[in-house]
Amino acid sequence: MSIRILLADDHLIFREGMRSLLAREPDIEVVGGAENGRDTVRLARELKPDVIVMDITMPDLNGMEATRQIKKRIPDTKVLCLSMHSDRRYVLDMFRAGVSGYLLKNCAYKELSNAIHIVALNQVYISPQIAHIVVDESIAQQPPAASSVQSILTPREREVLQLIAEGRNTKQMALKMHLSSKTIEAHRRRIMKKLHIRSVAELTKYAISEGLTSLEG
Repeated sequence: MSIRILLADDHLIFREGMRSLLAREPDIEVVGGAENGRDTVRLARELKPDVIVMDITMPDLNGMEATRQIKKRIPDTKVLCLSMHSDRRYVLDMFRAGVSGYLLKNCAYKELSNAIHIVALNQVYISPQIAHIVVDESIAQQPPAASSVQSILTPREREVLQLIAEGRNTKQMALKMHLSSKTIEAHRRRIMKKLHIRSVAELTKYAISEGLTSLEG
């Protein structure tokens, strides 16, 4: 029986490259691709893949928030993070969000294929390049920093903050999130109050510094 894969990455050429490589595997079937976190959540619910290969930095909804939503709604689907980010914050936050594995984009294809098979068997895969981060955290057993965006803002507020940082206006956010404009404005006010921030420029800078979005095209 084939392992059904959903590819989530905002770069089309990268998704197509992965799809071409995975097509060589006799027991792997790529059932879909998404360019942002919101589409990933939608396709995950529609297609119910076995494994989602998930990037972190994506527009509309980043991979971290998408993973949280997917694991809440479709807990049996495994998420394998494939990212260029190797720093401690990204690695630990993705595992806290519910991923079953984490590897870096500079890995060899053989490692990706191996990781997919491992997480599909309900096991955990951690790239040797970042394994020390998880081991150190396990030993220290440190909770997320009280000042981190994960502790300060709710999931919905983090979603709104990312969209604000990406330049979406209130109407666009309301449409994407299926909320009223009044609710979006209420979220915006709470976010600014919690973060002690008074401008969109400062909110954007904060969102980037916390890894919710980036300036990459």
